[in-house]
Parts: sequence; C-alpha cells; structure tokens
Amino acid sequence: MISGNTLYPVKNSKLILPVIVISQFCCTSLWFAGNGVINDLVHNFDLQEGALGHLTSAVQFGFIVGTLLFAILSIADRYSPSKVFLVSAVCGAVFNLGVIWEGNGLASLLVLRFLTGFFLAGIYPVGMKIAADYYEKGLGKSLGFLVGALVVGTAFPHLLKEMTATYPWKYVLLVTSSLALTGGILMVLLVPDGPFRKPSQQSKLSSCFTVFRRREFRSVAFGYFGHMWELYAFWAFVPIMLKTYSHQHPQVTFNIPLLSFLIIGIGGAACVLSGYVAEWVGTRSTAKIALYLSGTCCLMAPLLFGTENEVLFISFLIFWGMVVVADSPLLSTLVAQNSAAELKGTALTIVNSLGFLITILSIQSLAMLLQRTDSTAIYTLLAIGPMIGIWALENNNRIR
Repeated sequence: MISGNTLYPVKNSKLILPVIVISQFCCTSLWFAGNGVINDLVHNFDLQEGALGHLTSAVQFGFIVGTLLFAILSIADRYSPSKVFLVSAVCGAVFNLGVIWEGNGLASLLVLRFLTGFFLAGIYPVGMKIAADYYEKGLGKSLGFLVGALVVGTAFPHLLKEMTATYPWKYVLLVTSSLALTGGILMVLLVPDGPFRKPSQQSKLSSCFTVFRRREFRSVAFGYFGHMWELYAFWAFVPIMLKTYSHQHPQVTFNIPLLSFLIIGIGGAACVLSGYVAEWVGTRSTAKIALYLSGTCCLMAPLLFGTENEVLFISFLIFWGMVVVADSPLLSTLVAQNSAAELKGTALTIVNSLGFLITILSIQSLAMLLQRTDSTAIYTLLAIGPMIGIWALENNNRIR
C-alpha cells in the first residue's frame, strides 16, 4: 500500500483523509484570490467594473484547458497523483503571486488568472482521484470532506480580505500562495499512492470519449453539468447580491467580505453533512434533494431581494449557499463509481473540464444581463442548471 514515492508517508490510514482535506483547502484558496481583492484590482490597475466576470471566467477557462489536457494525457492515471498535486500547487502559487506586480494591466491579469486556473486542474480533480484511490467504500462521505475543503478554500480569500483590512491588499495573494505551497508539500510528503490505484500505462485520446459510452456515466455527468451551471455563478455573484440589496435598502450596511465568506463557506459543512445523509438516503436521492432545493432558491431569489428584513435575506443566502453545493461531492462520487477503475482519474478530470466550461457560460450570461438591467430576476436563470440535473438523474434508475 505504501509506495516509495513519498519520504514520510502517513502510517495511520485514518490520518490520510485529514491530510488530503487540509492540502485541498490550502491549495484551492488560490481559486477566488482575485475575487477577494477585486475592488483593489479595479482601483490599482484602472479596470472596469465588469472585470469581476472576466477575471473569474479567466480562472475557469484556465481550469477547463488544464483539465482537458490532463484528461487527454491521462496525467492523474499515469503518474503519481501526489507528485502531480505538488507540481500543480507550486505553479499555481507562483502565477497567483504574479498578480501583485505593479506593472499589470487587464491583459496580464487575465493571463495570470488563466494560468492559476490551469494548474488548479492538477489540484481539485487530482485530490478527488487521490481520495478515490483510498476509499472505495464510503467514498461519498470522504468526498464530502474533500469538496467541503474546496468550498472553504474558495471562500477563504473573502475572510482573508476582512482579516487583513488594515494591511495592503497584496497580503491576500501572499498568504494564499503560501498556503498553496504548504498544501502541495503536505500531500507529496504524507500521502503515498492509494491501495485502489490502478495506473494507466499510456495516454489515449480516446479515453476521454470512452468514459461516456456507459449510459449510467452519461446520466451522472449531465447531473454534474446542471449543478455546475448554478454553482460558480452563485459564488461569483454573492458579493454583487449583497451590494445590490444594500443599494435597494439604503438603511442596511453589510460587511460584504465577511458575509461572502460565511455564505460561500457554509457550503463546506453542507458537503460533509450530505455525505453522511447519503449513507442513509442514498447518494443519488440526496443529490436530487439538493438540486430541488437549490433550484427553488434560484426561483425565489427576486422575491427575497424585496424583503425589508435583512436577517431574512442573509438567512436565505446562507441556506442557498448550503444547498447549491451539497450535491457536489455526491455527483463526483457517482462519476467515480460509474467509471472504470483505470480511468477514474480521467473520468473525474474530463467531467470537471466540461462542467467548468459551463460555469463560464453562466457567469458571462449573468454579467452581460447585469450590465443591461438592474432587475434581480436575472438570478432565476440559474434554475436551468438544477432542472437539467434533476432530469438527468431521474432519467436512469440504474445509477449505482
């Protein structure tokens, strides 16, 4: 079980998951590091207000290209996943740190965020691959902790911005890059290749298409795609939602960075909870419940913007922040369980790649609508995703 590719492997298998979770949290803090300091970037580099959508999409696009390349080359299946994780963490940290260069403009910032996203392709899906190599049973619960770490890591730059309010904004980039380096080192030193790993011997372009031959896999993949249409658009626009509510209700003043962290970060607890619930209710059933609830939130959003009760509004966003991501580890579990063992890494990576392509479409759609209207009805557009996800999961009773 213990391979020779690590220097100080964790001998107690119970500590493997905590190490993976901590590493995932540290490295995924790179994801929204630009969003956490977006106002400072706009001010310091003379960007337009629409830069939020462009910079967020640049990360997503980089992730898409990265995951596509990783999948085509079967990187996570051919090489030690922990080493892939380390190299990706180091590169991601370097390009994230490049944002602090004073000579940046919109073009260079977009390139830097693109490259950060590219190397996140060797972190998020590879982290799930590592967990899948260790936990054949109870994978849903394990991925619940892992995706929970992603959620908290994604939200962390917002909290970090609040904590470092009296310091230069560059501290957010310095801290997140340092965390990424730490996470990569922990993974390669303490987590050897798992006992259920079946390495692939060669790169096959056809592998990306082979995984879609199984009808069960196609169903869960489309369930994941529907989920992704909503998820990252919601996360990206949480600060905008809070700002919009404050403008509509001038008597209300929000601490936007802190609330953004709370609303997004609470999803981490929901991921862990959904993993436990799935053991009783079933993985597919629990994922469908989360999709129904998040879809309902999309449709109700315009009504909640109209309430004068800010506590009710924040409570609604917190609930939405939970259900919007609660199905994520469950859908990833279904992807892993409905693909061949030797293609598990490729399957997780290609589904992530296509899923994040969909996030660009939803983020850019909302960004364009936001420039043309101040109506909060635009958020109902996100309901398309949960509807597709529910349809895909309902359409195949053979999903295991």
